Amino acid sequence: MKNLISECAAAAALAAALSLAALSPALAGIKDYEFQLVQPQIKMGDGTILSVRLINKRSGKPVLDAVIFAKRIDMAPDGMPTMTAPIETLPSTKPGIYRFKTDLMTSGAWQLSLAAKIQGETGTLENKLVLEVVP
Repeated sequence: MKNLISECAAAAALAAALSLAALSPALAGIKDYEFQLVQPQIKMGDGTILSVRLINKRSGKPVLDAVIFAKRIDMAPDGMPTMTAPIETLPSTKPGIYRFKTDLMTSGAWQLSLAAKIQGETGTLENKLVLEVVP
């Protein structure tokens, strides 16, 4: 009888531990998230809108309410990292989509650098996305 109670208690403890592990988003880790360009090719122009999605790479699900605290756009891929453009955050129109307004007046390869905090995760997500700006 004592062994049966011990075995039941051990099984319950194991089940509880597995349940917590399955429900814990912190187990994903910051490296399991990434920004992706919605459109990798953009038309050159003043007031260009860039959209990126933030996803959990394991589940493929969009990540809502991330806090993007650093953003930069420059021509580093074309060897001109000092050629930058102003960039402004815009309100989202779809869950998991983050939008930015910038002036891309030169065609070529541009790099969008983003840094964000994701709720429930420790660390900072940093991604550099390369897009092609065409006339």
